[in-house]
Amino acid sequence: MALPIVAVVGRPNVGKSTLFNKLIGQRLSIVEDTPGVTRDRIYSKCEWLGHEFMLVDTGGIEPDSDDIILSQMRRQAELAITRADVTILVTDLRTGVTANDYEVASMLQKSGKPIVLCVNKCDSVGEPPMEFYEFYNLGLGDPIAVSSVHGHGTGDLLDEVIKYLPENDTEEYDDDVIKVAVIGKPNVGKSSIINRICGEERVIVSDIAGTTRDATDTEIENENGKFVFIDTAGIRRKSKVLDSVEKYSVLRSYMAVDRADVAVIVIDATEGFTEQDSKVAGYAHEKGKACIVAVNKWDAIEKETNTMDEYRKKLQDDFSFMSYVPFVFISAKTGLRVEKLFDFIKYVAEQNAVRIPTGRLNDVLAYATARVQPPSDKGRRLKIYYMTQASTKPPTFIAFVNRADLFHFSYQRYIENQIRETFSLDATPIRLKVRERDTKDVK
Repeated sequence: MALPIVAVVGRPNVGKSTLFNKLIGQRLSIVEDTPGVTRDRIYSKCEWLGHEFMLVDTGGIEPDSDDIILSQMRRQAELAITRADVTILVTDLRTGVTANDYEVASMLQKSGKPIVLCVNKCDSVGEPPMEFYEFYNLGLGDPIAVSSVHGHGTGDLLDEVIKYLPENDTEEYDDDVIKVAVIGKPNVGKSSIINRICGEERVIVSDIAGTTRDATDTEIENENGKFVFIDTAGIRRKSKVLDSVEKYSVLRSYMAVDRADVAVIVIDATEGFTEQDSKVAGYAHEKGKACIVAVNKWDAIEKETNTMDEYRKKLQDDFSFMSYVPFVFISAKTGLRVEKLFDFIKYVAEQNAVRIPTGRLNDVLAYATARVQPPSDKGRRLKIYYMTQASTKPPTFIAFVNRADLFHFSYQRYIENQIRETFSLDATPIRLKVRERDTKDVK
């Protein structure tokens, strides 16, 4: 199942993003001493004492809010109440307890969910100042003194957070199970496809966009193997994601892609390819997932002799940024070619997990460089000493070279294509990383 969610909430400019960055160990969230800098939800995995969870940095002010501070605090608190498993309420020692702190604390208390009170900007070492004890007035138990800038107290904060995490916060599936995230815009038929595959109504289907709020897992075992289908909420354009609950639904959709082996990108045949489809597909491509484009509602298209071939050619242009992706034309309503999805899923999953022996890989490299000489610049020619596969899902290769700047994009693409062609990797993304190696190190 999905990792538990821990939301970092609080009024603007109390240091939520700085704390978020400190807890995850990287500068992911934008930090600026101006209220409202974090407008989109930022999330990242966080691990503490063997416990993994998804940490979410929530925004403060959003420009379309009428009563900017109060209504946004209410929206953020509602967001945390609705979807988070644990909430960290961040307050500011320097300003003391404010009316907005009371407002958010009151709303969080009504949820009945665990709340960890963080008093930020306690930058001095030792006993906290007298002002710290004022935060007991919020009625949220013992506050924890933290300096998000220096990192003081963050260990105590995480100790408190993990006390409230579910004991079995993740459910591991067997190695032979293929996890499939069904993603796409709202109302393209994602839930209908899963229901058709299951042969029963396992997830709610409605013509109203946005019916699916959470990512839900459906386990299926048949003659094709073992699968877990993750039905996700539709991913809308950010400008249209106004409701806080829906923002969490989009977050869970991205999290579903993160833990999936295969992403089935569903598009509506009657609408064709849209900019939002490219955003959805782009996220799965970025994450190196094996992908399939399922063109749903094919029954609603008027057919002529070459309708499918012409539609496929157009999609190949639209999806040129992921030229490896296969297309399947289906109808969840009639069941047309839905069963074929299993064959595609197994095929792309196998390719995404392929491992190539170093010897065979370097045979291909020798042939490719003999066929087309590596580029040169001012008398210096690129030398590719050897290649090795670093990882799978997606297949990731490292090329050791004399000068990385000579390994131009076009030649990298040529080497990638040679690998694809030789090992029939026509349905998975490939990553090629370049490492410089000093000539004197090469024997």
